[in-house]
Amino acid sequence: MRRDAQQIEPQSCSEMAYDETLAAEIRELTSGESGLTERQMFGGLAFLINGNMAVAASGQGGIMVRVDPAESDALVEQTNAQFFVMRGRPMRGWLRVDLEHLRVRRELASWVELGTAYARSLPAKR
Repeated sequence: MRRDAQQIEPQSCSEMAYDETLAAEIRELTSGESGLTERQMFGGLAFLINGNMAVAASGQGGIMVRVDPAESDALVEQTNAQFFVMRGRPMRGWLRVDLEHLRVRRELASWVELGTAYARSLPAKR
């Protein structure tokens, strides 16, 4: 198990669609979640709780996190997160965090907890 102060070392995105080392870290952090599934989405590997995406190792590098849309603006202003942009439009409730801001495990763990907490709050999908 990685200690909190250790850094997450990225793998080259040219070798794969998403960073498998990062995905393994997310998998470890979400391992106790009830209703957890993994699915390839958005060119990356998404971790879903009861069918709702919580967090993903992005195919563009870093992670994508699902958060409460009402908290999106504040999170973008107060952290290193950016809005996920789809078809040129920023998507409230969907944030991207680049790998350079996830070097220490506690940084990743904080985002994973935020995403899983929001996904748990949503009704289960069938």
